[in-house]
Amino acid sequence: MVNADMAPDTAPDSVFPELVESRRGSTTTLTGWREFVAGEPIRFDLLDQDTLAGLTPARRAVYDEQRVAYHSELIVVETSAVRNVIHQGRLLSLLNQREISARRSLIVSGPGATGKTTAIKMLGKTHETRTRLRHPGQERIPVVYITAPPKGSPLRLATEFANFLGLDFHTRANASKIAEAVCEVMVACRTDLIIVDEIHNLNLATRAGEDLSDHLKYFTEHLPATFVYAGIHVESSGLFTGIRGKQLSGRSVLLNTSPFPCAEEWTSLIAALEMSLRLHQHVPGTLIRQAKYLHQRTGGSISSLSQLVRQAAISAILLETEAVTRDLLDEMVIDHAAESAAPSRPRRKRSAGA
Repeated sequence: MVNADMAPDTAPDSVFPELVESRRGSTTTLTGWREFVAGEPIRFDLLDQDTLAGLTPARRAVYDEQRVAYHSELIVVETSAVRNVIHQGRLLSLLNQREISARRSLIVSGPGATGKTTAIKMLGKTHETRTRLRHPGQERIPVVYITAPPKGSPLRLATEFANFLGLDFHTRANASKIAEAVCEVMVACRTDLIIVDEIHNLNLATRAGEDLSDHLKYFTEHLPATFVYAGIHVESSGLFTGIRGKQLSGRSVLLNTSPFPCAEEWTSLIAALEMSLRLHQHVPGTLIRQAKYLHQRTGGSISSLSQLVRQAAISAILLETEAVTRDLLDEMVIDHAAESAAPSRPRRKRSAGA
């Protein structure tokens, strides 16, 4: 947290060096996942105007760089979808804890950019945090998080699990040997929640998809864990095709995510993002008054909304305007899906020196 009472001549060169020096590791590795679980929301208080005016140019540059880093992450807004996934995932984990066969799994499905990955990661973080509170000091790996390999094979799937756990195998090791070793480690480390993202890569209508499904079934049968899957429109991706698909469907709870309607929760999401801004000239309530416009720009996608607001905030710092305005929002270019669906709008061109 920046101390607003800090004297200009004693302000450190880097209040939060970790903001500008660190990079997040991939959550598909144990080290990266543990960093994610241990991460806390960053607090950053603005300097008052007198202190700000007294900063040297070099220290002002550092201060602004830290604010840019802060806005590049901002906050994770807990939506109703996130709460629902966490609740359902916890219920299934409790239901499965003494089950000896046919454990129930959770599938999160929906269009792209509707918060599926965020929801399942927050479920994993919540589960691991609770597990570590119940079993302090124990060397456990409560959660394993991987992504289903595109056009994958049993060997690639087994390798994804091995890579997360940090297991190194000879290049000639086969899928069965790797899978056996992976299961031994996860059983020994009490893994009880396994998250497989991008499950739409697994198409049971193909021979490769069938092989991959059979191998995934091997893991579900050999591990006393609850499996959570997430993917884009899994109902129509071939995941429930044939005998294997019907078996998976009969053992899974399906939750759907979708874009937010322009209603109360949408306004609440905007308010939460706006409250997290750290800009010196931003007028509170500006974004809330633009709720309908922001919905048109993003199609109700929480991912697109987050990108738009964070990008505009960083631009406001770089341009020294210190406020997110409608004109600035109009200039922002976000993901192609949102831009293609949004109504066309005139963009005001900035001069090269702006």
